[in-house]
Amino acid sequence: YKGTDKGVTDVSLHVAPGSLCAFVGPNGAGKTTLLKCVTGIHDFDAGAIRIGGVDLRADPIACKRQFAYLPDNPDLYEYLTGSQYLAFLADVFALSEDVRRARTEALCAEFELSDALGSLISAYSHGMKQKLALIGALLHEPKLLILDEPFVGLDPKASRTLKAQMRTLCDRGGAIFFSTHVLDVAEKLCDSAVIIRDGRIAAQGRMEDLIGEGSLEDVFMEVVDE
Repeated sequence: YKGTDKGVTDVSLHVAPGSLCAFVGPNGAGKTTLLKCVTGIHDFDAGAIRIGGVDLRADPIACKRQFAYLPDNPDLYEYLTGSQYLAFLADVFALSEDVRRARTEALCAEFELSDALGSLISAYSHGMKQKLALIGALLHEPKLLILDEPFVGLDPKASRTLKAQMRTLCDRGGAIFFSTHVLDVAEKLCDSAVIIRDGRIAAQGRMEDLIGEGSLEDVFMEVVDE
């Protein structure tokens, strides 16, 4: 942020194919700022961001074809029905008719949203909107899935479905980078983690190496209190 000391500085990290990486840190540490830089929403003053080997600044469209981003408070087009919203996203990513139909039906069934697709999004509850946004993010099977607090607003069954979808995407060679404050979920679900504090990376690595005999919460509190 120009004219201030806020933002992220000297951040260097790599999320490998097949990796499910948690991004954790206290409020105001720079998590959302970094995610918005990676997705091209925020500009950055130095360095480079590459997705699938493609430089974000050099070819932003090629980068954005490869990932999906779910912000912490997704803004949906509430004057559309759920079905129209997903059809719009399928058009954006140029999915064929057969592919979009199959993926829409499968994902909506998994998240138990099929019966609501004909309703206006404005009539959806917060949890239903979160499910629809997640389905939209998964629709084109992105190589990289970027999520900001994805479990907020989901009921336990939907949370379990999301965890399964995340693992399936990684098993297929995709990668996931997501911020969360739910450290026990991150520890159980992820194979790696990045901890940010005051805009700088404080710790990162494979989950088993980071936590040792302790827990991610132990490491987090130690890093934050330093």
